Amino acid sequence: METKTPDLVNSVPPYGHVICNEKWRNSSLIQSLKGGDVKILFESELGVADFHLPNKSSILYVSECDVIAGNSYKRKLAGSSFQQLVLVERTRLSEQYFSAVQKFVVFDLGLSLLPVGGQTEALQLITQIVHGEGRENPFRGRSACRLLDPLVLTLVQQIPGVGKVKALTLLQNFTILQLCNAAPAELEPMVGQASAQQIHSFFHKYTSAGS
Repeated sequence: METKTPDLVNSVPPYGHVICNEKWRNSSLIQSLKGGDVKILFESELGVADFHLPNKSSILYVSECDVIAGNSYKRKLAGSSFQQLVLVERTRLSEQYFSAVQKFVVFDLGLSLLPVGGQTEALQLITQIVHGEGRENPFRGRSACRLLDPLVLTLVQQIPGVGKVKALTLLQNFTILQLCNAAPAELEPMVGQASAQQIHSFFHKYTSAGS
């Protein structure tokens, strides 16, 4: 199921494959991926990204330990040209550090951040992207593949003031990236003024403080 292929840094993996940073080889996340029908290509030099996916999207995964330590992910991102999705483990242990991570990733760097409860949620999200109906990047531009599954609904419902109905409405109109960057005026027709402000503040809570 796993394959070692050289010189994959600038390559897009074929459908059904993931290019994975070598450091994840023995992790529980990769062991779970091996149990499915995703084929894994390991590469030791992927730059900032931890995963390259078939739809040209890349993911940096910030684990609970990385969040608490607070340095390794900053060193990787500082000065890089990474413009894709950052998955961050938001757990009971990392919760107190999450706002600082959010500030650095979203406000300081202008990247998209999506909190996950752990490697299981991250695994489900990666698998969904790999086997999505469309092969385009679901985090770049409007996509026909809405990732409308219980995992993504749960993630979006972590935003204050967003329940299941509003989460469904949002995901039917925005990709994850678009939701991260949407202005309140774009959100208001679907969820109302109060919720629109809450959603925008969730992703941009430090904008006003930094201006």
